[in-house]
Amino acid sequence: MSVPPWRIVFFGTPSFALPTLRGLLDGPDEMVGVVTQPDREKGRGRKIVISPIKELALRHGLTPLQPEKVKEEAFQEAVKGLHPDLFVVVAYGQILPKPLLNIPKYGAVNVHASLLPRYRGAAPIAWAILKGEKVTGVTTMVMDEGMDTGDILLQAEVPIGREETCENLHDRLAPLGAQLLSITIERMKAGDLRAVPQDHSRATYAPPLKKEDGHIHWEKGAGEIDRQVRAFNPWPGAFTKWGDRLVKIYRGEIRERTAEGKAGAVVWVGSDFVEVAAGEGSYLIKEVQLEGRKKMTLREFLSGHSISVGTVFQ
Repeated sequence: MSVPPWRIVFFGTPSFALPTLRGLLDGPDEMVGVVTQPDREKGRGRKIVISPIKELALRHGLTPLQPEKVKEEAFQEAVKGLHPDLFVVVAYGQILPKPLLNIPKYGAVNVHASLLPRYRGAAPIAWAILKGEKVTGVTTMVMDEGMDTGDILLQAEVPIGREETCENLHDRLAPLGAQLLSITIERMKAGDLRAVPQDHSRATYAPPLKKEDGHIHWEKGAGEIDRQVRAFNPWPGAFTKWGDRLVKIYRGEIRERTAEGKAGAVVWVGSDFVEVAAGEGSYLIKEVQLEGRKKMTLREFLSGHSISVGTVFQ
């Protein structure tokens, strides 16, 4: 027996949520509402920026709800008026309280960019790379009042490439999350999906990234520095100090040290890299961005700037 289309309210904000919303808009169910974070001022010009989800919703004739806090009574009444069967939540940015979660007939399903219970929180993709994981993935779960603590519905795994950045991995996981959500809803309708409680003793956390987290400490091993560079690409960017200038590093590679030098010291200058001594091994810098300048390869950088053996990054 066919199941009538479900009335869905979607909660999401950043680009990671776009493939899932697109899939729902193109799917068999009825999108009755979209909720996203309020418009924010951004940059030196304090320009008002709307979320990627708001932009997509408006293109499809949907005017999103944008509450400052989802606990607001007026907002919850507005959502009730939509008579939803299901909430779908992807990187929305606020924890949904119990009264809100109780509104939809079939509850709320969250798409999270890790293999829960590992990496609960706001930045699971970056932290998986930073911690040296070989495998990550996406999870669909039944939402409760906690932070990514609900029962697991389905999971899909992917390997993390040796040179993969947060941006690369994000762009692979986002469509995978959309596919997994589609399968999750199909199986919920069929009644053959059993939610499995998380093992909370195995939980790890992925707190929001801060700009200062990007500061490279050259006393660390080259492997750890490489993971930092990849995990913080594109934001907040791994950085070091070169004299009084800040340099962001976007690409490099690990190498066995070819010459002696203290941590942070340049031990070799090639045509398209500089080799910097780390606490263990050395790190070859291959792509950088000076503060206020565009991103460039080391070959381009060295054509206009002089770096010699013995130069120290801090």
